[in-house]
Amino acid sequence: MAKVLIVEDNADLAAGIEYNLSLEGYETCIAEDGRRALMVAEQWTPDVILLDLMLPELDGYQVLQTLRSRGVKTPVVILTARGEEADKVRGFRLDADQYVTKPFGVLELLERVRALIRRSARDSTAGAHPLLRFGDVIVDTSSRAVTRNGTPCPLTPKAYELLLALVRRNGAVATRNELLKEVWGYSAFVTTRTVDSHVAELRRKVEHDPANPRFVKTVWKVGYRFER
Repeated sequence: MAKVLIVEDNADLAAGIEYNLSLEGYETCIAEDGRRALMVAEQWTPDVILLDLMLPELDGYQVLQTLRSRGVKTPVVILTARGEEADKVRGFRLDADQYVTKPFGVLELLERVRALIRRSARDSTAGAHPLLRFGDVIVDTSSRAVTRNGTPCPLTPKAYELLLALVRRNGAVATRNELLKEVWGYSAFVTTRTVDSHVAELRRKVEHDPANPRFVKTVWKVGYRFER
């Protein structure tokens, strides 16, 4: 049974979310403030965290930043009444997986949780064959470590997810919209330019000549594909 941590100080809203998640068969836990959220996230090890921003003790940004600094890679959906672009940018830079603005639909929230759990399941399956190799690049999916010619080649979390999304397709073309949905959760904030900028970053890290890529290929007016 998948576990979902609800970090929300509004008791009525937290109870409503918990009720709907329980109907779908999820095990749930509620944390009412930022400090308890950190404790539960590390001890209970949820599969998904639903994280409000306006919290007592520590706000949601601080919780997220602390979790990531401690190596906690659990998918995080930010739930907040803040809809400003700057707030969303800050959340994504701290490696939030998705961003939902209140008020939100329950069905939308449940689908986002399902999508993140499916993604985690794919990553676990990849762990049975943890090493991906192309050119002089080795990707260890069990540790999310990337090396190039034996030297560590750190990727941002989204660039790493983008690489796996392309590799999994075995040479098939991925449209920008497909990549948006798979890697970013199709947030209204994220645009196709976001995909392009992350592809550029990925090429700088894994290609010998980023201007003439060997592996991450552009399919004109469609998207990208990975060529071994």
